[in-house]
Amino acid sequence: MGCFAFKSGKSRRSKRQKAVGAPGSDSGGQKSKASSASTPSRSIQELSEERGAQRLRVFDLEELSSATNGFSRSLKLGEGGFGSVYRAFFRSAAGGRVVLAVKRLNQRSRQGHKQWLAEVQFLGVLEHPNLVKLIGYCAVDSEASNDRLLVYEFMPNKTLDDHLFNRAHPPLPWRTRLQIMIGAARGLDYLHEGVPEVQDLIDALLASQVIYRDFKAANILLDSEFKPKLSDFGLAREGPTEGKTHVSTAVVGTHGYAAPDYIETGHLTVKSDVWSFGVVLYEILTGRRSLDRNRPPEEQKLLGWVRRHPPDGQSFRTIMDPRLGGRYPPAAAREVARLADRCLVKNPKERPAMRDVVDDLEKVLQMEPPPPADKKKEGDGNKPAFPSSAKR
Repeated sequence: MGCFAFKSGKSRRSKRQKAVGAPGSDSGGQKSKASSASTPSRSIQELSEERGAQRLRVFDLEELSSATNGFSRSLKLGEGGFGSVYRAFFRSAAGGRVVLAVKRLNQRSRQGHKQWLAEVQFLGVLEHPNLVKLIGYCAVDSEASNDRLLVYEFMPNKTLDDHLFNRAHPPLPWRTRLQIMIGAARGLDYLHEGVPEVQDLIDALLASQVIYRDFKAANILLDSEFKPKLSDFGLAREGPTEGKTHVSTAVVGTHGYAAPDYIETGHLTVKSDVWSFGVVLYEILTGRRSLDRNRPPEEQKLLGWVRRHPPDGQSFRTIMDPRLGGRYPPAAAREVARLADRCLVKNPKERPAMRDVVDDLEKVLQMEPPPPADKKKEGDGNKPAFPSSAKR
């Protein structure tokens, strides 16, 4: 299995290897006209030339092939619209083993270079405990193929989607579900509003929000302690510029999660993400996918089904995930459903901001005391409980 010395900083580029270019360009080398750190209106793409160049490593294709044992099927973690993801083994400067994840673009992928470039640009600039960390990238053009790869931190517990819907995994306990959604909400809040901890980016982020555009359980990765991190920024967009209320764009995303106002008009706002968050809240309550063709016709569309069992109704308990085994506070579950309903209102202006969503979920978490440190609560299995007061 290919292992090699993993060194910090950029590696030497091969003659065919390409650097990440400026926005709208497929090649590098041209400096942005707005590269001054004092300019608050710089875009994410422009900031990526400065900050991303310092943070990201440029990998050789040969290095990544070695680390994945020739992109072996035995090291394949999964496959999505972009391509396949592999476990990769590197050797640190101290001689220890480092495990990372390598995503390789499928040559037939419809997302292609544009989404690969967006991922590099956004994750080369943005930094938050609830966003997956991009280590580096690889771009090689040759007569035989055009290779595009991304190298991330490794997330050993896969995705929220896996743990909610794959019966091979034990059911997620109630508290763990809430803590995952709180972390995911913090990640969206950071994208939408910016955070004071990142002083050199705050002006730019406040001037131009980031809209995630593909929030779903499959894009919420879980680390060794089940802390969530948002991944897959290939569809992310910067928000409207000053004086505008929305971004007009082609409708993309995942069926079952996109806001109806976005689908109907192509008008994209941060409230489009809030709708998607509401869908996932109902997924963690019910243990059901947003769309499931294997269920009876009246139950295939999750939102249509749960609306027949409102939070204040007597039949509400019938929608709760049976894998929870009744081990959840009923009052807290109803509050989560009420919050989901606020996220899913038709008028996007009436949906809550993600900062308010974080606050509401933290209050719900406090409705049930944490399990004693010396005794795990029944039903919690081996899942850790991480504090709700963690840094946003």
